[in-house]
Amino acid sequence: MGTNEDRDRDAISDLSSLDDPVRRRLYEYVRTCDEPVGREEAARAAGISRTLAAYHLDRLADAGLLTTSYARAAGRGGPGAGRPAKRYARTDEELSVSVPPRDYGLLAGVLAEAVAADDSGTVREAVAAAAHAAGRSAGGEDLTTALRGCGYEPATTDEGGVDLRNCPFHRLAQEHTELVCWLNLHLVRGLLEAGGQPPGRAVLAPRPGHCCVVVDPPGRTA
Repeated sequence: MGTNEDRDRDAISDLSSLDDPVRRRLYEYVRTCDEPVGREEAARAAGISRTLAAYHLDRLADAGLLTTSYARAAGRGGPGAGRPAKRYARTDEELSVSVPPRDYGLLAGVLAEAVAADDSGTVREAVAAAAHAAGRSAGGEDLTTALRGCGYEPATTDEGGVDLRNCPFHRLAQEHTELVCWLNLHLVRGLLEAGGQPPGRAVLAPRPGHCCVVVDPPGRTA
């Protein structure tokens, strides 16, 4: 296990992959897709050739910014279907750099352990109140902008709800899932309230690969 300096050095190297504007467009496109995408699809989205897309996608995968898999196109199978095509998807890995080095993840873990050790629930309720207040402070009339400002990747559903495609606290959530979901719920409710919307639109709906919170369509609030 390397030092903070070693990790920051590696992260800087990996993040430099996004300095290229074409590579950044490809990364942003793949990141918005719920399913793995092929080279041709990504090339069309970025407005470049398939060969160039393949090169940049592989560089992003080498840097750990995308994951790869192989699959045939839907509806194609059996003899003559050809080889499975390489596909790319977002990764749950996090890259961050701080200069000078800092370890905020360690601090967050210590605080989470302290909350978990409080059997009375008093600290948990204090976390909810603080998260709600933070949401109110960060919110505004445009919910999507407010969510992005807090690190979420919101996507509006056909029904008018909001699906949160990531958890800003993913690494901490792996070890303290219940606490982080609780924090997410009250943070998003604070954002809604700040925009003059019913906070109850934010509900817990855990799903793999997404935030544990969804924002129900207007009028569906319990």
